[in-house]
Amino acid sequence: MITALVQSAFQTGHLSVESEALIRQVLPLNSCQPADLEALARLYEALRTGRIQREAHQSIQFPALEQCLKKF
Repeated sequence: MITALVQSAFQTGHLSVESEALIRQVLPLNSCQPADLEALARLYEALRTGRIQREAHQSIQFPALEQCLKKF
């Protein structure tokens, strides 16, 4: 599911509030799958460089992602 949400953001050039909320909900339940982590890393870089725009205005925070990365 996370990979599909990331692909959608790349296709549209935007990360919707709804997609971001779904990522936040699914990430802790998804047991940190490597494919999802790779997709999120690409998404984060695209957001950081402005290639993809966010609808939400607060800072990007994925505490569950940070926890997953610590395991690797």
